[in-house]
Order: sequence, then C-alpha cells, then structure tokens
Amino acid sequence: MARLPRLTLPGSPHHVIQRGNNRQAIFASAADYQTLLDLLRDNAQK
Repeated sequence: MARLPRLTLPGSPHHVIQRGNNRQAIFASAADYQTLLDLLRDNAQK
C-alpha cells in the first residue's frame, strides 16, 4: 500500500528529518553541512 500524501498547510512549520541509508553520512564535508544550515536559516526568515 502506498504512503498517503502528507498534510501541508501554508504558513505552518514542518519537521524535517534527513538520514542516509543505514545511517550513513549524508554530507561529503563540513562545508556541505554549513551550506544546508545557511539555506535553512535564510528560508526560515522568509
């Protein structure tokens, strides 16, 4: 059975989880991780 679509409400915060397969690292470097944090911060302010 397919997963049901997630409820998306405009203007509501979302809890985001990012994991690699078998808990492998998802960032190649610390700079990649910092880029994600910067993008999240910039978009959260919008």
